[in-house]
Parts: sequence; structure tokens; C-alpha cells
Amino acid sequence: MLDISYNNFSGNLPLCLANLTSLRQLDLSFNHFIGNISLSPFRGLTNLEDLSVSNNLFQIPISLSPFFNHSKLKYMESWGNKIFAETDDQYLNPRFQLERLILSSSGYGGAFPKFLYHQHDLKFVDLSHIQMSEGFPYWLLQNNTKLENLDLINNSLSGPLQLPLQYSHMNLSWLDISNNFFQGFITPEIGTYLPKLSYLKMSGNGFSGSIPSSLGNMSLLEYLDLSNNRLSGRIPEDLTIGCVSLYKLILSNNSLQGQIFSETSYLRFLYELQLDGNQFTGSIPHSLSNNSFIEVLDLSHNNLYGRIPRWLGNMHFLRVLDLSMNNISGSLPSNFCPSNIQEIYLSRNGLQGSLEDAFYGCSELIVLDMGHNHMTGSIPSWIGNFSQLSYLILGHNHIDGEIPVQLCNLTQLSLLDLSHNHLSGPILPCLRSTSNSYRQQEGSYNASAPVSVDEPLEFTTKSTSYSYQGRMLSYISGIDLSCNHLTGQIPIEIGYLNEIHVLNLSHNSLTGKIPASFSNLRQIESLDLSYNNLEGNIPPQLTELNFLEVFNVSYNNLSGRTLDKVAQFGTFDESSYRGNPFLCGWPLPRNCTEMVSPPSKSRTSIENEESNGFMDMGVFYISFGVAYTMVLLTIAAVLYINPYWRRVWFYFIEGEHVNYSTVNDNFLRTI
Repeated sequence: MLDISYNNFSGNLPLCLANLTSLRQLDLSFNHFIGNISLSPFRGLTNLEDLSVSNNLFQIPISLSPFFNHSKLKYMESWGNKIFAETDDQYLNPRFQLERLILSSSGYGGAFPKFLYHQHDLKFVDLSHIQMSEGFPYWLLQNNTKLENLDLINNSLSGPLQLPLQYSHMNLSWLDISNNFFQGFITPEIGTYLPKLSYLKMSGNGFSGSIPSSLGNMSLLEYLDLSNNRLSGRIPEDLTIGCVSLYKLILSNNSLQGQIFSETSYLRFLYELQLDGNQFTGSIPHSLSNNSFIEVLDLSHNNLYGRIPRWLGNMHFLRVLDLSMNNISGSLPSNFCPSNIQEIYLSRNGLQGSLEDAFYGCSELIVLDMGHNHMTGSIPSWIGNFSQLSYLILGHNHIDGEIPVQLCNLTQLSLLDLSHNHLSGPILPCLRSTSNSYRQQEGSYNASAPVSVDEPLEFTTKSTSYSYQGRMLSYISGIDLSCNHLTGQIPIEIGYLNEIHVLNLSHNSLTGKIPASFSNLRQIESLDLSYNNLEGNIPPQLTELNFLEVFNVSYNNLSGRTLDKVAQFGTFDESSYRGNPFLCGWPLPRNCTEMVSPPSKSRTSIENEESNGFMDMGVFYISFGVAYTMVLLTIAAVLYINPYWRRVWFYFIEGEHVNYSTVNDNFLRTI
């Protein structure tokens, strides 16, 4: 035996290795060896029984032709290398009889290896992640009655799923053919032919038709994944009654219909149920209340209606609840808080009422997504007790009041979405937003909280709504307070959230200046301050934000110059600045030089400016003429009606005439 695994050896294998002719077990795994294994010294090691070369840089023919003379070889393990297709081996009959074969690697293997047709002692076969053509190798099951594990994940196998139906295969317990191109109906007799399966995964194919009721014959089945296919019809009642050992059922993203489960369902040991992305109708079935071990319940993206049942709050092991994208209505049950709940997704339903009595005491919450509902009332103050809360999505509701100061206690907060509500008052200077990846790098991340969450979260960034899931979600952080009635100035402290990626304060009534501290937002990618009452200059230091892809300060009262046309700021167009009448410079049409020192103007331009100025002269002349005429008519009417005033008027005119004549005569004598 020679074991040199888990080192940093590199280069080609030394040829002198061929001298070790008595070797029975050789382990070279987890190194950096290179070269075509057909040219290596393995050909002379004909006494090998167990060979492991996993996680190297070898090139290995899928036919295993270099080992055809190794009559004692039983265990071949080679995942993490490069597999390539060789000359057709259908006529080659190797001398070995393998029991364990692992070639899980990358590369193109061509046709399914024909040498396996001559193998009869196989127990474990893993040929995953190799691009192989042809259909399902039904003869592999027929020739190897001892086979226990068959793994063909992520290949290019296509056609229908053909099984040899002469007799039942009593040893196969693991079958994974996910992420291929299989299509057509799932063999109706699959449960009869493979009754001992405990793990069946067929996701990511093109299977159509209904789920075979024969699956109910698999009393040992623990894991069933038929997601991401084209299956239709109902969930067979035989499956929910006969598969008494089932603990994980995944039927996501199909076209399944009808009620989820009947009242006779007996899946008592389920801990994960994912039925999202189908067309299920009706209410959440009461039969699920018997599944006290459920940890993950995902019924999202269906057509479920009715209220959220109160008994969901009694599921002590429930960790993830996703009912988003349904037609669920009514108010939330009071004191709705499963003791171990960490993630709650209820977005895009018709829920209404207040949050005040719903989640009080859910101290382990990491995700609370209530976006796109009809929730009213204010944000409860007890939300500050959720010390682990990282994602709070309450956007697109009817929530009012001020932002509670208790939100500042959420030190783990990464995403905060309170947009499209009726919130008022100032922005709290103590709000936080830090990415989980940053906290982990800094060593302050709470080890009890997961790095990623189970379900996708919707958040608007760069003016577009995206869904983030898994580890990708841990790299995004942001605050969205847009479309509310917030007032006051933007706190300077917001500019020190140096890990934030998205900040949207648009469509509010904010005043004051853009804080110069925003230059510290070194990771920001989207900054939207549009549709407010901000004034003053745009801080020139913002040009230091090198990751900024969306920048919008339009429709404010900003003045002065736009930012210099440097780096990414050279890509922002007029839409980023428009609606600020005192702002000038590229890309706006207003030239800052002309605004400061206007040139001499022609008479025509002056007249045009006067006509557009504070007083319109044409209107003035018309109104003056009308007023003058009205005065004359009023005087004439008074003189006509009142004789006394008429006499006084005539005497006055006569006196003025005499005075005028006297003055005129004196003037003429002087001349």
C-alpha cells in the first residue's frame, strides 16, 4: 500500500513507480499531478485492487482502457480530474470486475462507456458531471443486480427513462439522474421495479405527465425530488399514504394542480416540504398539522387562498416558512411565532391588518419578508428585540407613523426595505446596513446564524427588482426608504455605512444638502436621491465612488455644477440631473459660463426676455386702457346723475381755462 494523498505534489508521475509491481492499494488523491493517465506508469501495476487519484489534474479516458489488464482491480475512484472520450470501446472486454467506480469529473465523455456492459459486480457507480450522450443505461441495472448506488447527475443523457421490467431490483437504494435531458412520462411501474429506493432524485429534466402512483410502493423512500420538470395532475394519494418514511419531498416548479394533500395523508416524518412554483389551489391543508417535525415549508408561487392557519404557530421545529406569491388574505394570527422560526416569507399576498400582535417573541428571526401586502399601522417597537434579524422587507404596504428608533438595535441588519408606505418624520441617523460577508471577514459574524438563507428575497437595486438567494444574498446590503413622506435632512451618519451597496431615499420631502460624508460609501453601486427638496451643490467628492452604476439626484433644488466627467460619472446622462433649475454643466444643456457672465443681448432677445419676464407689457397696456375707459365712464355717469357735481365740474373747467389763457398771454408778452 502507498498513500501519499493530501500533499502538494505536482508534475507528472515518476516512471519508476512502475517498479512497484506488488502494489495493491495506491492513493494519490488531493495533489496536483498532471498528465494523461494512459501514458503513466499505471499500466505495469497489474496487482492493483484499489486506486484513488481524485482531485488532481489527470486526463483520464472514460473507457479506462489503460487498466483493462488489471484483473484484480475492484475500486476505482477518480473525481475532480479531466475525463475525455477515447476510441469506441464497445468491443473491449476488460479483465477486471469493478465493485466501485467513481469518475465524477468535468469534460466530454462522448457515448456512455460500453465497457460497463461487461461488469456484473458493481455496487457503487458515480459518473456525474460528464457530458455523455445516449439514453438511460437500463442494461446497467439489468446486468448488476447488486448495484446499490447509481449517480448520473448533470450529464447530457436524453430520451425516455427506460427500466428493465422483468423483475424488481431489490438492492438499488440510491438513484440520481437530475439535470439531464430526459423527457416523456416517468415509467408508471417505477415504484414496483425499484421498491427498495430510499433516495430518488430526477429534477431538472423534461419529464411530463403525472406522478406515478406506484411510488407509494416505496415504503423505504426517504428523499424524493421531482422538481423542475413538466409534471401535471395531482399528487397521488398513494404517495402520501404509502411512503411512510419520507422526510424530504420536493416537487417545485412543475404544473401540479388541485389540493396539496388529502386529509388521509400520512407523511408524519416530513421535515422538508417544497411545493413552490406549481398551480395548487385551496387553503393550506389541515393534514399538515400532523407533521410536527417539519423544518422547511415552502408553498410559495401557487394559487392558495384563505387565511394563515393558527396551528402553523405550533410547529416547534419549523425554521423556514414561505407562503409568498399566493392569494392568502386576512390578518396575521396573533402570537404567531413558532419557537424555532428563523425565516418568514409572506410577500405578494393580500394580507392586511397590523404587525403589532403577530411576531412578538420571534427572537431568532433572520428574515421577515412582508412586502407587497396591505399591512397597516406602525412598525412595532418590539422589532428591536430581533437581534439576529438581517433582512427586513416591509415595502409596498400601507404602514404609517415614524421609523421606530428601536430599528437601531438591529446590528445584524443587511437589507432594510420600507419603501412605498406612508412613513413620516426624519430618517434615523443610527440605521445600519452591513453585508454578512463583511461581518464574517471581520470575525464579528454570529456563528449561529447561517451565511445564506433558504429562499429568494426580492430587493430593488439599480432601478430594477432582483431576487437574491443563497450565498449571493450575503454579499448585498442596502436601505430603501423611497416613496414615503419622510422629512428633514439626510443624516451625516448615513455616509459612514461604508459597506452599503444600495441607498434609495427618492420620492420623499427631504431638505438640506447632500452630505459630503457620502464620499465614504466606497462599496455603493446604486444611489438614488431624486424627487426631494435637496439644495446646495453636489459634493464633488462623490466622484471617488468607483463602484457606482446608478446615480440619480433629479428633481430637487440643487445648484452649481454637475460632477466632473470622470470614471463612471462620464456614463451618467441628463436623466441623473434633470429637474434642478439652478444646476449646470455636462450633461445638462445649460452652460455654467453663460449662467455666471451672460453676454450682451440683442434688442430682439431683450424684448423676448421682457415678454417672458415678471410683467407682460402687452397685458399691462390692455389692462391700463380698460381701467382708463372705466374711470371716464364713471365720471360721466356721476355728472349726468348729480346736478350739483355737474355744476362744480363746469366751474372747475372754466377756471382752468381762464388760468390757461392768462398764462399764455403773459408768455407771449415776454417773447
